[in-house]
Amino acid sequence: GTPFGAAADNKGIYYILNIPPGIYRLKASSVGYETVIYEELSVSVNRTTSADFKLKASAIQSQEVVITVPRIQSKKDQTSSIRNITAKDMELMPVESIDAVVNLQAGVVRGHFRGGRWDEVAYLIDGVNVNEAFGNNKTVTIENETISEVEVITGTFNAEYGRAMSGVVNAITKSGSNTFRASTSLNTSNFYTTHDDIFFGLKNSDFFRSKDYSLFLEGPVVSDLISFVFNGRFQDNSGPRNGIRRFMPDNFSDFTSNDSLAWYSEHTGDNAIVPMETNKSITLFGKLSFYPAEAIRTSIDYSFNNNEGKGYNFFYKYNPDGRGSYYNRSHFITGTLNHTLSHSFFYEFKSSFLYSWSANYMFKNPLDARYIHDLYDTGSNGPGFSTGGMARNWNENWEKNFNEKLDLTWQINNNHVVKTGIDFTQYIIHRFNTSIRNKYYNTSNVNDYIYLIDTVNFSIKRKYLYYEPELILDKSIFTDIYDVKPRQLSAYLQDKMEFEDMVINVGIRYDYCDANITYPSQYRNPGNQLNFPNNPEKMSVYLKSKPSYQFSPRFGISYKLGDIALLRFSYGHFFQMPPFYALFQNYEHIIGTSDFSTLMGNPNVKPQKTIQYESGLWMQVANNMSFEVAVFYRDIYDLLGTDFYETFNAIKYGLYSNKDYGNSRGLELKYDFISSTFMARINYTLQYTRGNADNPTFTFSRAGSSLDPVNVLIPMSWDQRHTLNITLAYNTQDFNVSIIGRLDSGNPYTWTPITESPLSLVHLNPNNSTMPTLFSIDAQANIKLFTFGGLSSNLKVLIYNLLDALNEYGVNSTTGRANQAIIRDVDIAGYRSNFTTIYDLYKNPSPYSNPRSVKVGLEFTF
Repeated sequence: GTPFGAAADNKGIYYILNIPPGIYRLKASSVGYETVIYEELSVSVNRTTSADFKLKASAIQSQEVVITVPRIQSKKDQTSSIRNITAKDMELMPVESIDAVVNLQAGVVRGHFRGGRWDEVAYLIDGVNVNEAFGNNKTVTIENETISEVEVITGTFNAEYGRAMSGVVNAITKSGSNTFRASTSLNTSNFYTTHDDIFFGLKNSDFFRSKDYSLFLEGPVVSDLISFVFNGRFQDNSGPRNGIRRFMPDNFSDFTSNDSLAWYSEHTGDNAIVPMETNKSITLFGKLSFYPAEAIRTSIDYSFNNNEGKGYNFFYKYNPDGRGSYYNRSHFITGTLNHTLSHSFFYEFKSSFLYSWSANYMFKNPLDARYIHDLYDTGSNGPGFSTGGMARNWNENWEKNFNEKLDLTWQINNNHVVKTGIDFTQYIIHRFNTSIRNKYYNTSNVNDYIYLIDTVNFSIKRKYLYYEPELILDKSIFTDIYDVKPRQLSAYLQDKMEFEDMVINVGIRYDYCDANITYPSQYRNPGNQLNFPNNPEKMSVYLKSKPSYQFSPRFGISYKLGDIALLRFSYGHFFQMPPFYALFQNYEHIIGTSDFSTLMGNPNVKPQKTIQYESGLWMQVANNMSFEVAVFYRDIYDLLGTDFYETFNAIKYGLYSNKDYGNSRGLELKYDFISSTFMARINYTLQYTRGNADNPTFTFSRAGSSLDPVNVLIPMSWDQRHTLNITLAYNTQDFNVSIIGRLDSGNPYTWTPITESPLSLVHLNPNNSTMPTLFSIDAQANIKLFTFGGLSSNLKVLIYNLLDALNEYGVNSTTGRANQAIIRDVDIAGYRSNFTTIYDLYKNPSPYSNPRSVKVGLEFTF
């Protein structure tokens, strides 16, 4: 299916470069010998696939011998923990996203790679980074149908990868083919649970609570010259957490009095059950691949993502319409030129543009007349739930990333492959973070109101007379508005030395970042809010930020122990700039009037640094079975944290800095069994993660709450000691079934004794206890219904949380359980509400995993 090939030398040695990932047939022939064909030869990104042929003499030139390649093969060039998951693997698993695939890998614990913070992972599509720089979140999602392979690196990685400290996820997209193929699927799902005391309002008859429709197309535009891939998916999902519309946003309540006869409460809602976690999403992917010459491949691809919805908030259980909405949208376009200049040298140039937009508000127009007076919020005192009011934050952020990337690969000889490249990104970041306030907020009559009588519904409502919405645009701690243009540059050089029994990877990487803004020279008066005309040294001048740069070495070695085992070791330095919010937050350098009310960005923060060591042993137990063990250790320096400053008028505030430290160590075990009909993959991770702070504002928040500083290394909040993943799949031509089982020990939490306990007088470190163990099973069944001509139809059933386990991802700090609390007589006596009881406050479904979900769909393939 490709024009690629090679001639072996007089020692029988050959190599073929620049093969896209996929499953291939490889043919070897010679005059006077029979022809040998390897079927189902798997080629993975950035990996060497070995294929050795033994040809027998034959007088019949056309005689062919076909050999099926075993699914389990030695990867002698694997010098670190890398897992390549093919499209075929994903089809057999009950997973619907790349994230679900990634979280099944050893060393990955709820999105954290080997003990790192969640924002230390680089997500790539076809080798191009798709993280937005502001928060280092992945902004582009592509569906499993468009992926030919996912490369997940949880350990050390080669010098060509950067801007990450913990791991890399590289999704390789399909390029189309000369055979037309189309498929469409129609899916619906619902929740079926016995825990209706927590997940109330769910109906077994609500078969269309969530809907999921997709379309996939691939094929030729012009045979052997142009091919295409297209995928579209629409989802309309409602989660299992509901609310009750007792109150409307413009209802007013007052429970401040200790006398229940003096309580006042308006509630004009219809008491309907309202889904409180909803999301509508659209993903589109299109790719055109061109083959104008045998040595040239070009492509252009485009991804579009659009999400909008409302997140669950327990506080709004009885006023669900008072919540704002979130919006996320991205456009990602990449042009690629791959040019083979000789059988031993090729280059690849990529130019990409990423636009990501996010917003959070109640109404798109900040001056919308539907915004209401702030004082409708005051009724929440007493019940602990919102009895009126609405969200008034108004945030809109967008980012444009222009990236140019050039990679060159040269196979110098049979033993050396040299790769080098350069990568430049120009960012344009727009931040608009503010709130809606009353135009009359500083007038004397701002609280004036009248009562309106509704004779139809026999109700009385309070109406405030002086309200008009306006955006807060003043320079203050309530706004963060700016436009900045930082840039990053990186370059690398690596040599892959391949010998008969040994492979050595050596590389070095250079990274450069320029925040491209100014910073104040006097951090005791950063915004010049204080005036010292006779002491100019106490006034700030604004200096150009200092670019940061660093070199990071990488080394890996693997050694074959016979034909069935591989021993490896790797070491490397890995650098990553902190998320850019830490450089630009509080752009105007305004300090609030109270201690610890202000946190300011620092454009001179240094890159965060990880030094990692890893060693592993891979063994082929049988032709279709392998076992792998890996141990690792990571030191994490210059982590993003906060320093404290005090202004000349004695106001304390925080400045982002590189003061935090962490380390992690662990053991990983992996077992694979793959046959023609059955697949079993089992992995186990033992991990210890320690640090002085598990998020950048940890120290700042403790100081603001008058808590003692942490002067020892504590478990991080994601320090999950034991993680076990089991994937089993049985596959035939007309039927397949698969299950995924997960067993996770609980994460740390901070146990806090009640004030009556003598332990409340003892200093206890954070994350001093452990949540309950988690267990879940997901299952999938796919049954072929019929085949008619070129049309086939499948019935697909996907069940998440098959056993309806009530897993606790958050707990009450005094009891260690999500559904248990210590309620004292004084708590009951002080609770004020005329529509619920104090026990309702502890029936929060947020800490629990989703209940059992059953998804049923029909898939048609042409």
